[in-house]
Amino acid sequence: MRFFINNLKNSGKVKVMVSEEDDEAIIVEDGNGKYCVVFDPLDGSSNMNAGVNVGTIFGIYRVKEGSKGSADDALRPGNEMVVAGYCMYGSSCNLVITTGQGVNGFTLDPAIGEFVLTHPDIRIPTRGKIYSVNEGNATYWDKPCKEYFHAIKFPSAESGRKPYSARYIGSMVADVHRTLLYGGIFAYPSDSKSKDGKLRILYECFPMAFILEQAGGRATSGKERMLDVIPKGIHARSPIFLGSTEDVKEVEELYQKLS
Repeated sequence: MRFFINNLKNSGKVKVMVSEEDDEAIIVEDGNGKYCVVFDPLDGSSNMNAGVNVGTIFGIYRVKEGSKGSADDALRPGNEMVVAGYCMYGSSCNLVITTGQGVNGFTLDPAIGEFVLTHPDIRIPTRGKIYSVNEGNATYWDKPCKEYFHAIKFPSAESGRKPYSARYIGSMVADVHRTLLYGGIFAYPSDSKSKDGKLRILYECFPMAFILEQAGGRATSGKERMLDVIPKGIHARSPIFLGSTEDVKEVEELYQKLS
């Protein structure tokens, strides 16, 4: 954690940092940094002892004009982000990043100590056949969510569709990475226990939503486009559904119909 903070401070480019590990925004008093960086330094850390892939998620805003640095520089909709990405640590080390001009994926080559472009211009399929969600919470889901996952698990004969396959790792970076490459849908819905959802808007939902949209996908809270949400606090939470456009649209239609 201190590694990230110290290196961002020393870059001279950063004025504000918001981290999953810190209760308050970190303000860099020295220098004239122009950027606000929001990040989850180690997503999926509870799975490390099981050898599951973990990662770092980040997003970058420009500091507001005239601002001397405050949490307000981060409390903005995700559509104002200028960069988003994640780094996944596992059998390979992968960096996926967007600057608002599409999405590219890089893989670390240990022999040269450099990231090599291995997945140029990533485009998610318009529809997938995999769903990724913690079904242990299904009993607490609302009606639109229950109906959606029932429909893709038990499609009607009239639909002509096959059941989706379930794939859930429990590390957002790993689950979203697979969804980005193969298509389908990743979800962490709200439920009767966690009415605002569990994933943090600024440094989990927004960066991943930005990446998916830039790859031709879609991301929603169920009721509105994810990147249009305005966070009420730096650690505010939201439900999220993201992935292939046609899959996410079906979720949105059910929320419009049943909410």
